[in-house]
Amino acid sequence: MAKALLGAHVSVAGGLERAFERGEALGCRAIQIFVKNPNQWRHKALTEDRVAAFRAARAASSIEAVAAHGSYLVNLAARDRSTLERSRRALVDELIRCNRLQLDGLIFHPGAHMGRGERAGLERIADSMNRVLAAYVEREERCGRSATTRLLLENTAGQGTVLGYRFSQLGEIHERLEQPTLVGLCLDTCHAFAAGYPLHRPRGLGTTLARIASAFGPSEPSCIHLNDSLRPFDSRRDRHANIGRGEIGEPLFRRLLGHRRLRRTPMILETPLGPDKTGHERDLELLRSL
Repeated sequence: MAKALLGAHVSVAGGLERAFERGEALGCRAIQIFVKNPNQWRHKALTEDRVAAFRAARAASSIEAVAAHGSYLVNLAARDRSTLERSRRALVDELIRCNRLQLDGLIFHPGAHMGRGERAGLERIADSMNRVLAAYVEREERCGRSATTRLLLENTAGQGTVLGYRFSQLGEIHERLEQPTLVGLCLDTCHAFAAGYPLHRPRGLGTTLARIASAFGPSEPSCIHLNDSLRPFDSRRDRHANIGRGEIGEPLFRRLLGHRRLRRTPMILETPLGPDKTGHERDLELLRSL
């Protein structure tokens, strides 16, 4: 248990490099950050001095894994052409920012078909990802950098017309990619439970990992979001709860932490902070005790 790459999403208020001191204060071995405001299209340029400060802070830190979460505005299946193009450009920009910062992965939600149908939506997501990855690689090569930050598809709860609530859907997207080695999977426990994967049952984790392997091949998830669920099983509602205080319960998280093949997989909390802002501290303490 002590060797698990446990961590949490941490704030970058005051500078991206501040994430490391906040992560270390929580005893994190892995952290997740935003590299720009996730609720706005506009953003400030990432300057070389900020990149240097971030890299220096990481080099001095004991934190081993760093990922970013992508913008909530991005929809790679958007019906509206303007929104679709804006989403593609925004994701390319985020990937380049992450690569300059030498992050391990950029986690994002694949998108919603907005009434066009799941088949059309999945095809548009795959096409969008191919365009995004091609632009990302081309621009980094032009700058003399290798594209090392991977794009991580996150499974969803399946609210509304959101896609990616079945691992088979994510697998279908992955099969259509021209550069699949640049793409991995982020497993969100709350989303999977809400989408009908029985993680709360004794054999539920094994069944779910088997479904992932069937869709993505033998590799394990590149990252795991540790979230309990405020809503019941198969509710298709995305509402995170603190560990052990939701509908999933502690046993799943004990099994995850003890899973031999997941010992080097970053496991990151996105649970509520609560009024006293210590939710992650309490959740990490509980996870370490399991």
